[in-house]
Amino acid sequence: MELRPERSADHDAVHEVHRQAFGADGEHVAALTDDLRGLLSPTSGLSLVAVEDGDVVGHVLFTRGILDAPERLVDVLVLSPVGVLPTHQKQGVGSALVTRGLELADEQGAPAVFLEGAPGYYPRFGFEPGEPLGFRKPSLRIPDAAFQVRALGAYEPWMTGTLVYSEIFWRHDAVGLR
Repeated sequence: MELRPERSADHDAVHEVHRQAFGADGEHVAALTDDLRGLLSPTSGLSLVAVEDGDVVGHVLFTRGILDAPERLVDVLVLSPVGVLPTHQKQGVGSALVTRGLELADEQGAPAVFLEGAPGYYPRFGFEPGEPLGFRKPSLRIPDAAFQVRALGAYEPWMTGTLVYSEIFWRHDAVGLR
């Protein structure tokens, strides 16, 4: 399996990965991904695909968010979504994408990565519940245990506060439990 940056030629395949990976909510997640892709820049965010035998079988997206910290606004990343074709799930594809994405996010200088996700899954990547560490979730619809953060090398102790999602998450009603 090859992990590499997503290319424009991969967009349709990535759309299909999320459509299949998320079942009944798949088209919603695929459309969200299509719009979030526009937030990527050479210095902030990343989109990775997992390729096997020439086919895209998984995808992860890290996009810019803002931490409203007492000292100043801080650019952070939000991991969402991560999807793997059902035929390739439970084979380490998602784990490989998240692990590589966190390495690249650290290299970009992001101080932290936030997500809404399964509290039993993401701690293996170093994610912790955000609120006990001084972070506030962007919506009350996000269960406390699902709001998680992973501090990276550029993180400093004063970087606490409220996570502010991109408008795109709100437009797609992709915040918290729907």
